[in-house]
Amino acid sequence: MLEVLRQIVQEVNSASTLEEALGIIVSRVRVAMGTEVCSVYLREEDGSRFVFSATEGLNQDQVGIASLAPGEGLVGTVAEREEPLNLENAENHPNFRFFPDLGEEHFNAFLGVPIIHQRDVLGVLVVQQAEHRRFDEGEEAFLVTMSAQLAAVIAHARVTGAVDSDEVAAGAPTKISGVPGAPGIAIGTAVVISPIADLYAVPQKFVDDRRGELKAFRGALGRVREDIRGVADNLGGELSPEDHALFDVYLGILDDSSIGREVVSLIKEGHWAQGALSKVMIEHIRHFERMEHSYLKERAVDVKDLGTRVLAYLQASDKEEQVFPEQTVLVGEELTASSLGEIPRDRLAGLISVRGSGNSHVAILARAMGVPTVMGAVDLPYTKLQGRNLVIDGYNGTVHLNPPPEVLSRFEAIVDSDRELSRDLESLRDQPCVTEDGHRMPLWVNTGLMADVSRSLEHGAEGVGLYRTEVPFLLRERFPSEEEQRQIYRSQLEAFAPRPVTMRTLDIGGDKALPYFPIEEDNPFLGWRGIRVTLDHPEIFLSQVRAMLKANAGLGNLRIMLPMISSVSELDEALELIHRSHREILQEGVETPLPRIGVMVEVPSAVYQARALARRVDFLSVGSNDLTQYLLAVDRNNARVADLYHSLHPAVLGALQQVAEAARAEGKKVGICGELAGDPEGAVLLLAMGYDMLSMNATSLPKVKRALRNVSLVEARALLEEVMQHEYPGAIHARLERFLAEHGMENFIHNPVA
Repeated sequence: MLEVLRQIVQEVNSASTLEEALGIIVSRVRVAMGTEVCSVYLREEDGSRFVFSATEGLNQDQVGIASLAPGEGLVGTVAEREEPLNLENAENHPNFRFFPDLGEEHFNAFLGVPIIHQRDVLGVLVVQQAEHRRFDEGEEAFLVTMSAQLAAVIAHARVTGAVDSDEVAAGAPTKISGVPGAPGIAIGTAVVISPIADLYAVPQKFVDDRRGELKAFRGALGRVREDIRGVADNLGGELSPEDHALFDVYLGILDDSSIGREVVSLIKEGHWAQGALSKVMIEHIRHFERMEHSYLKERAVDVKDLGTRVLAYLQASDKEEQVFPEQTVLVGEELTASSLGEIPRDRLAGLISVRGSGNSHVAILARAMGVPTVMGAVDLPYTKLQGRNLVIDGYNGTVHLNPPPEVLSRFEAIVDSDRELSRDLESLRDQPCVTEDGHRMPLWVNTGLMADVSRSLEHGAEGVGLYRTEVPFLLRERFPSEEEQRQIYRSQLEAFAPRPVTMRTLDIGGDKALPYFPIEEDNPFLGWRGIRVTLDHPEIFLSQVRAMLKANAGLGNLRIMLPMISSVSELDEALELIHRSHREILQEGVETPLPRIGVMVEVPSAVYQARALARRVDFLSVGSNDLTQYLLAVDRNNARVADLYHSLHPAVLGALQQVAEAARAEGKKVGICGELAGDPEGAVLLLAMGYDMLSMNATSLPKVKRALRNVSLVEARALLEEVMQHEYPGAIHARLERFLAEHGMENFIHNPVA
């Protein structure tokens, strides 16, 4: 049965339309289970009805016509209860409803299972039989497993089908859900970024210069033929005549009489060469993968290799500079920090990444740049969006294709409101962040690039709470030398002087792997990262600390912060290396004071040892992103569990309060440099807890300043005492929204646009 399951899912994945996918499901499941009927009912977009969408064994004329409401009939009952229904005689069930036109009067046995994707009931999968019998446990388990396997495929096919229909019809409005990456609304044109030589990531688009595309394709074919002949000649003496003949087969696949002809045909229809190649090769790869014979099935690898080779040459020959529209929305399967550098900043309106979450590295950079972003849009058929107009709602994590005029107008109104708010907040730049009852709260910024400096100073930053030293490492093809690091750090320190700059020592691992220092782990966030890497490689740590200390000469505004400390012994070891570096610098004749040293509290063990850590250093700084991830056991880069990542979870707030109390008990300063600090709701609670400094991306700073200037410390403490009694993150969030509204900050609250 496992093999049958695999084959059915593979076939359904190969379907080009939702209708084709449903047809494969009912046909193959009916045969696999030996039943007389298999049908699929799918829920309408508004959720009001479950429509008879595909069948083998019942009346095909009723497909798309017959429907039931949730709770109506046996199908509606399965959908409403979200559990299987297995009946020996369907008519005896109190919820049975007879549909005379379906042709099911001859069938008695009924087994229906819900099709659920991410807690959303998409439909019901049903098998029926004339015989009076109850389906056995194995059959029920098979159908339940099949439903679970197909749920994501059906969800994706529904979205893909809606997008495909736009190319034929006027364009149906389509809403795709992801997770918020960076706040804001972006209205623009999609530009799809595809990785090098990935057949499955090539965007589909049409071109006018068909002759040029044909020339490029035939040129790429010629290069691949040369490569294959060269390999065949090099191996001529080592292969048998039969094995050598395989190379002739490969050459034949590329002939104009075979796959090459199909690609040429699509190019002549107006497809660009890369898209035509991708479409044809994927169809053939899937065809081979579906074959029963193992030898033929393995030929899919050969076809994919040939297609990848041709695509690589096509991409290499495509020297035309990418044209970016004025309002470009960059779209990709997994956008990276380097992706952001491929487009002029003045043309970048928004970002959409199929993979990743709101706390992945690219999302953090997007927030720092003020670019609206949606992450984890797993159902987005991104390769079909090239040149399409769309709207990004970075507040709620949704992408809207072809929004109707009234919806587009509401988004445009939000854009105008955001601009007006930004202009209004500009007046606060030189104003101190002081509560209504006179409590001073310093607001610092998180940086990583020199481009952050001017934006930070423009927004009134009073210091740097987190300088990500790994960013210069990520942008290079080797470890930067000590002198290169000194120059980079000096630029940051000088730019903000005399304001303090907190430099975090190298924090790689997790979702930040250096291309020249790869870390391959099954569970990277619980593996070799942060201080663990640099303590295992003291040569890296010592070089970096020496560069920091030298850069601080004559300025004195450096602070050093250690990431991912999980024990006192790690801290003691790191402190010894820092003091050693300082002694060496003094011996070289560089006069520079030992800077203040702090610890990042971002793992649960550090929360419970906060007092012991605080005794040994000058300050503590909470990394709330990772601390939330570890406390809740939620991978912050996994869109599938993104809705479980709550920075306002009662356990997270309790840990934050405990760290603040521990620092106060030792007479040490405590700050926070996670995303919670840049959220006006979170900032009010952190103020009440007694945090001495909040560090955030520059874009968030004006809003946080406005929020804290509009409240009193007394009010904030009363609010904190109230919300700490709540047991649900949603209840805490709702109370904080009401608090902001009560203090005239309704425009900080963004509700979804229908």
